[in-house]
Amino acid sequence: MRASRLVNLLLLLQTRGRMTAAQLAVELEVSERTIYRDIDALSAAGIPLFAERGPHGGVQLIDGYRTRLTGMTGEEAEALFLSGVPGPAAELGLGTVMAAARLKVLAALPPELRSRASRLVERFHLDVAGWFHVGDSAPFLSELAAAVWHNRVVEVDYQRGEAVVQRRLHPLGVVLKGGIWYVVAQVDDQLRTYRASRVSDVRPTADTFPRPAGFDLAAFWAEATSAYERGVPRVTVTLRIDPERMGLLADLAGIQAVRRAEQLTPPAADPDGWQHLRLQMDWPSEAAGRLLALGDSAEVLEPAEVRAQVLGLASRVVAAHAQRSDRPVAAPPGVAALPAGSPAPVRPG
Repeated sequence: MRASRLVNLLLLLQTRGRMTAAQLAVELEVSERTIYRDIDALSAAGIPLFAERGPHGGVQLIDGYRTRLTGMTGEEAEALFLSGVPGPAAELGLGTVMAAARLKVLAALPPELRSRASRLVERFHLDVAGWFHVGDSAPFLSELAAAVWHNRVVEVDYQRGEAVVQRRLHPLGVVLKGGIWYVVAQVDDQLRTYRASRVSDVRPTADTFPRPAGFDLAAFWAEATSAYERGVPRVTVTLRIDPERMGLLADLAGIQAVRRAEQLTPPAADPDGWQHLRLQMDWPSEAAGRLLALGDSAEVLEPAEVRAQVLGLASRVVAAHAQRSDRPVAAPPGVAALPAGSPAPVRPG
């Protein structure tokens, strides 16, 4: 532990120049007395350190003393710092490890590459979760990641539907996809994918396992996701839509579906100036509900069964609201409640 702290102290001084004992103590989460002992140990080991007392004093390395990473280009340094995603690293239990590694690399870079890497961190941030999504909570992710790292067999409790099943896994890798963590594992000589948030318990065993020869996590994931996407049921829908509601359609049907949609009739040919599109929607059983969310800004033309499902669903929504028309309408704060049968208040737009 102390050896690691001594290295980090040295690298902090290489990176930031002069620092006070108080600043170093905060960075390394130790007492100032420990910092002074560490400085003495480094000096005894031949590291050219000197300290100055007073309000503007501190500890620093003699100018010109530093270690370097040789052979690293500017582009490689930038890519290295762009690749660090702090949130996922912390979830994997690697937050402090990543911070220490970035510090070591930054300290060892020549000044010109160090400034380029620092500018990149200041100007770019990677947020892996989608809008309005915080990702799943995966409380046992760090344990699963440790099992992956050490080739450790684990027994897990896994939520499958309404039941909890037990599995004995050989974890081979973890994948972050759209803010959701997955575990790729070998079970009975088969490769399986598990959603980490559905793991309700992890019990590490004393057993280890050999990784399959030639296993490539990235290649496996690419093939698995392609196979999954090919197997998703789809329905082809033809509709006319107000061009100004194309953004909402992308939210409901997926941006890729809208991008691949076939435009059948230009808006000029429609009496309302609407677009006629043919697109594929995933999960046919959910298509009517998603299309109904477009309200009166779209009309389903084909297929007849989807059009009928939209009409039926809309009729049930109207009926459900009509049955409750005898109830008082809840009013916004500061507005008197409306009597039964009164129209709902309209907020100024």
